Amino acid sequence: MLLFLIFLLACLCAGLTGYLFPTGDWYARLRKPDWTPPNWAFPVAWTTLYLFMAIAGARVATLGGPGATTALAFWALQIAANTLWTPTVFGQRRLRLGLAVIGLLWLAVLGATVAHWRVSTLAGLLFVPYLAWVSVAAALNAALIRLNPDEAR
Repeated sequence: MLLFLIFLLACLCAGLTGYLFPTGDWYARLRKPDWTPPNWAFPVAWTTLYLFMAIAGARVATLGGPGATTALAFWALQIAANTLWTPTVFGQRRLRLGLAVIGLLWLAVLGATVAHWRVSTLAGLLFVPYLAWVSVAAALNAALIRLNPDEAR
């Protein structure tokens, strides 16, 4: 239980960037693709994903064994990249740099998914929705650059 709370605290710290750097009027004014998720979907998705990440990380840390160190290293990398994206895009309003950060995040989540799966099938499965959501977020980031070329400079 303590390990779960530690992983959850790390996720909550990453999630706090959404409160520290809200989307605001700048994001509201951007042209967005028709398939942009509704605003209410973001906190629902992230709350669920952070719970899944915490469960997966705690499970791997508890089980240990071959591959656990690699899985936890990927876990740390993905939460660090996750934490960087919001201040980059909404704090600095740097869409292109945000795309680079989310590219790193996507690779870290893919690595975490595979590495967690090797230790625990359940832990790996818990990362699959996260990989899907980050894929959508990366596509949205790229679409924002394309649709708002002046803002992307």
